[in-house]
Amino acid sequence: MRVAEEEKAVLEQVFGSSSSEECDSDGYSESESESEWEPISEVNGLWLCPHFLSPRRQSHILSSIQADNWFPSPSINQAMRFGLQHLPSWATPLAHSIRRSVQAQAQAQTHPPPFPLHLLHREPLFDQMIANVYQPGEGICAHVDLLRFDDGIAILSLESSCVMHFTPLSGSLSVPVLLTPGSLILMSGEARYRWKHEINRAPEFQIWRAQPLTQSKRTSITLRKLCPSSP
Repeated sequence: MRVAEEEKAVLEQVFGSSSSEECDSDGYSESESESEWEPISEVNGLWLCPHFLSPRRQSHILSSIQADNWFPSPSINQAMRFGLQHLPSWATPLAHSIRRSVQAQAQAQTHPPPFPLHLLHREPLFDQMIANVYQPGEGICAHVDLLRFDDGIAILSLESSCVMHFTPLSGSLSVPVLLTPGSLILMSGEARYRWKHEINRAPEFQIWRAQPLTQSKRTSITLRKLCPSSP
């Protein structure tokens, strides 16, 4: 009982009190358990949850990052953490929320869940985190994440919206995905290994359905699992 109470205290510190939202022991709100996952049909293994985190919980994570002073100057725009014991206090509750949300989706639908079950049940679900800050006009080149990381990657978007483009390793098809504040994407299987993802670094390229996106600072949180053989 004492462990459960300590976990609840940590969760309330990170995500806030549950007085305004009904939450279970993982800090997982009823509204989030009902968040809808959308398969990106062109990319097998790519799923989007547009409203994964509420504005309040986004604010808690951003406030925690600011309090820990991860980005003390404009020249520092990336922070990495390796090993479960070195992840920030909110990372484990976030991983629990991902697991619970995917489980809820799997129970409600007949098609494959957003995360393969053999990945969903691993412990820990993630043990590596990278946080990036992007100013307007900044992005990432097309790439596939390093093979030192296992299958199954989660990317949480905070603050400004952006368009992430997915392109196959061979071919010219480009699949745009709108990432809004609080949205989460999951990549596994083909999406993880056979598709590159990028955010164009030209400000005028941030266009969604023929409308330009208003650009401001964007923070992304990527959660991954190191392969067992990785140092």
